[in-house]
Amino acid sequence: MRIILVPVTVLFMLPINLFGWQPEGWNNFINNNGMIVAAIVFIAASLTDMADGKIARKYNLITDLGKFLDALADKILVISVMIAFVELRRFSGWLLIIVVVREFAVSGLRMIAAANNDVIAARMVGKVKTATQMVAISYLMFEPLLLKIFGFGFTGYANLQTNVITIIGDVLLGISMVLVAYSGVDYLIKGKKYLKG
Repeated sequence: MRIILVPVTVLFMLPINLFGWQPEGWNNFINNNGMIVAAIVFIAASLTDMADGKIARKYNLITDLGKFLDALADKILVISVMIAFVELRRFSGWLLIIVVVREFAVSGLRMIAAANNDVIAARMVGKVKTATQMVAISYLMFEPLLLKIFGFGFTGYANLQTNVITIIGDVLLGISMVLVAYSGVDYLIKGKKYLKG
């Protein structure tokens, strides 16, 4: 369900521009209210992350496919939304590169471990990293609404002015990025035995 909700989330984040074709009514809705809908869908998708693990453990439905899809769904959801924020000029491409490199490095390490018939379980720091990413992204999605409510106005991400609301968003992003880097290094240190060969 989380994977299915990814394109729905992005659909409400980005105005449509296909080879110059831009549906004016739809794009006006997206520019004015789309991010609120995207935030609701994103939060619903994020909540399935907590629900699926609990359901799987309660009913003993844990499978290798489930483990694979759970990790994949997190990565697809977070990276897709971050790409949309780069397109909207609210998120730096450099930060996105750090996230993508971390995910590839950890996934590669897990594949090497799997080839040695071992499993690198999700570490607590990785779970905290994912939770902070979800919180930071959710906040950024509500940022345009908060700017309007508190009278700062919102004229688009390209012209975003620095104020207390955007500073909070930047701080949340910063915390999540520190955890991205830290958890990536932590996984590599804990899995260095697989890299020695």
